[in-house]
Amino acid sequence: MTVRPVPRQAALIVNAHSRRGRDLFREAKTRLEESGIELLESHAVKDPRNLNATVDRAVANGAPMVIIGGGDGSLSCTIDFVVGRDCVFALLPLGTANSFARTLGIPLDLEGAVRTIATGRRRRIDLGTIDGDYFANCAAMGLSPMIGEGIPHKLKRYLGRVGYLAWATWCLIKFRPFKLSIDNGEEKRTVWATEVRIANGRFHGGVELVEHTDVDSGELVVQAVTGRSKLALVWNWVASLLKLPARQAPVEHFHGQVLRIDTKPRQKISIDGEVLAKTPTVAELAHCAVEVVVPAE
Repeated sequence: MTVRPVPRQAALIVNAHSRRGRDLFREAKTRLEESGIELLESHAVKDPRNLNATVDRAVANGAPMVIIGGGDGSLSCTIDFVVGRDCVFALLPLGTANSFARTLGIPLDLEGAVRTIATGRRRRIDLGTIDGDYFANCAAMGLSPMIGEGIPHKLKRYLGRVGYLAWATWCLIKFRPFKLSIDNGEEKRTVWATEVRIANGRFHGGVELVEHTDVDSGELVVQAVTGRSKLALVWNWVASLLKLPARQAPVEHFHGQVLRIDTKPRQKISIDGEVLAKTPTVAELAHCAVEVVVPAE
C-alpha cells in the first residue's frame, strides 16, 4: 500500500481561549510557514463556541490538512469534522494536560510539535464515541467530570496542573462513590467504583493510566478504579504518576468494541476534558476513523 505524504498546505485554527493558545498563535504561524507549510487560512478563535464552525468551514473549503492548536477538549470537539473526509488532522498541544498529544508521542513544546507536522507521517487511528459523539483519547466519569466542569478558568489558565491539583483536592472532599454496571455483549458486571475511564489512548489528565491500549488497537478499554475508598483513588493516581507496581491494585479492566455503561446514581461524563454526557450511555469504537500526523520515527 502506498504511503501518502503529509500535505504541505493546511488551515491553522487555534483556540485562543486555551491556556497557551492566545500567547503562541503568531509564533506557531511563523514557525509553520518557515518549516514549509503553506497556510491557506489561519484563525485565532477567541470564543470557543466558534471553534467548531471555523474548522467545519476550513474542511468544507478543501483544506487538505487542518492544524488545531489547543487542549484536549479543543481537539476532541473538532476532530469530528475530519471523520469521513479527505483531510488530515494535525495538532499543536497548547492545553494543560495534552493527553492526546502524549498518546501520539507528539512533543509538547511548540518547536517540536511544528517539526512533527513538517517532517512526520500519517497514521490512521481509531476514535471512540459516547452516544455517537466522537472522542479522541479518553472519556471519564467520577471525580474527573467534577474537576473539569467546575474548575475556574483563571485557575486553570495561570496555574496549569498545580491549579488542577488544588481544585481536585476540593472536589475530592465532596465526591461520593457509585455503582457501575458494564455490559460488553458477553457478560455484565456490577461493581462499586470511584472513577471510570473509557479509553482509546493511554493518557488521561496528563498521566499514563491505561497502559495496555492504543489509538489503533481495535477496541476500547474501560478502566474502573473499584471499591468505595477515596484514598484508593488518590493512591491510584499517585502510583500511576510515579509508575509504581501497585498502581493496578484497585483497578479492573473491561474490553470491547461496544460497551453499555450504567451507574447508580447517574454520573456526568467528561469527554476529553469537557462534560458533555450522562449515564446510561453506550461507548463504541469507530475503527480507523481519521488520519493524524505523528512523528516519523
